[in-house]
Amino acid sequence: MSARIIVLEVARLEAAHLAGLVGQFAELLRDSAPGDGDPAVARLVPPAYADDEDAAKEFRSLTQSDLLDRRATDAGVVLASLEEAARIPDDPDDPIMLEQVEIRLDPDTAQAWLRTLAAVRLVLAVRLGVLEADEHDHDDPRFGVYDWVGYRLDVLVAALDTTD
Repeated sequence: MSARIIVLEVARLEAAHLAGLVGQFAELLRDSAPGDGDPAVARLVPPAYADDEDAAKEFRSLTQSDLLDRRATDAGVVLASLEEAARIPDDPDDPIMLEQVEIRLDPDTAQAWLRTLAAVRLVLAVRLGVLEADEHDHDDPRFGVYDWVGYRLDVLVAALDTTD
């Protein structure tokens, strides 16, 4: 039995914005250093031992680099799959910006997308001060990108559910 392909339809402009976000996420991972104190990076590597701070710190020191490297690899997979769809012209009035394009994801690429979109959303949540997913004012424009990434994540989960 062959692996099922997930097809996402997005506007070319949306693909470009998504590629920009994932690119910024990849930069954050690349520029972070263990123990640099960035709460967004810390959120990506939660403590393994909530009741033992020393054990949690030791575990993080042993695993953080590998975990962030895997997240960076996933981000690279997402960026590669967005490359063609995210090409936009210099003219913002060009109708091709709104053209719907298909992004085809094999199962491994779809999993990389899930992990990356979830991680990007975690970083946005930390930067925006969101502690719970529905804890913010959905009409507040500061949360538009956070909600949009959540929507894209929901669409991908729904697409994966229909293939099972």
